[in-house]
Amino acid sequence: MMELETLEKEISYSFKDKSLLKQALTHSSFSNEQRIRKWKNYERIEFLGDAVLELVSSDYFYHTFPEETEGNLTKMRAAAVCEQALAITARQLKLGSYMIFGKGEEANGGRERESIIADAVEAVIGAIYLDSGIEKAREFIHRFVLNDLEHKRLFYDAKSILQEYVQETKAGELIYELIKEEGPEHDKLFAMEARLNGKTIGYGEGKSKKTAQQHAAYDALLKKDGNKKDLRI
Repeated sequence: MMELETLEKEISYSFKDKSLLKQALTHSSFSNEQRIRKWKNYERIEFLGDAVLELVSSDYFYHTFPEETEGNLTKMRAAAVCEQALAITARQLKLGSYMIFGKGEEANGGRERESIIADAVEAVIGAIYLDSGIEKAREFIHRFVLNDLEHKRLFYDAKSILQEYVQETKAGELIYELIKEEGPEHDKLFAMEARLNGKTIGYGEGKSKKTAQQHAAYDALLKKDGNKKDLRI
């Protein structure tokens, strides 16, 4: 595990109660193996952080886009705080490198599992909230979660954007083909290709077929002439 002081510098926040940050980065697999009370892992703090994130992000989109409808605001928020978007934040901060896992989860690749590192982001938010209150949590969310929103929205809507583009341009038949799956039953890794008229236009991997398809569609969009305007975002 990397030193937590390094992470504090990365997020520009120093915890008064260091145990909160340690708890936020402790996976249940470790506390279960060590037979430590469950509250010592990140699950309770992640529950709180999820609520703080929903409030702060809702407030952000409400005030930033005063003309948008409730339905559009909901979609925008969902794109910004979905599992994949939070995993992007986690990778930027290298949260997986700081986490404490049990031996089993460590061996199963927990440090790279999107669902786990996304939860860790919410846990860190919860820890900051408990340590200093809503404003410091808001600063973290605005800086590390509600950033690069165009990129995150593109990923979140990748399949629907690509499908819409194919239909509008009458480009042909778009399908997703499973080309590989590996790993034990409880920890599968799927590889998918997005194919247009039989030609591979995107590739993606994920812990579920749906996630792998999303990555493949996103890859196809990024390759499409490098011009996002053509994709009608």
